[in-house]
Amino acid sequence: MAQDTIQYLVLHRCDPSCNMARYYVLAIEPSLFGDVTLICEWGRIGQPGQRRIELYENQSSAREALETWLQRKRRRGYLLRSGQGQEQSRGRSVHQVIFEIGALLPC
Repeated sequence: MAQDTIQYLVLHRCDPSCNMARYYVLAIEPSLFGDVTLICEWGRIGQPGQRRIELYENQSSAREALETWLQRKRRRGYLLRSGQGQEQSRGRSVHQVIFEIGALLPC
């Protein structure tokens, strides 16, 4: 992974009958100290969410953790937002992407 590349996945779960509109973002980013971080951010669509940052020694460990989180969230009914990729993330932070996605998700 290049140092300026942010890889992220955006998931959403909407159920109008339960007034549920949630998002979950999983991103792998380099840290300032040379480690690789997995950033998990979640909350209600359109609202600021919570964030957890996990540090990993290498890219493969972070990717393995991302895949584990992805499987866990998909079992709970989250759907992967299509059209997301690292080429769309250049020049934008994960947080900017999250707020842009809030307007795009169908609920």
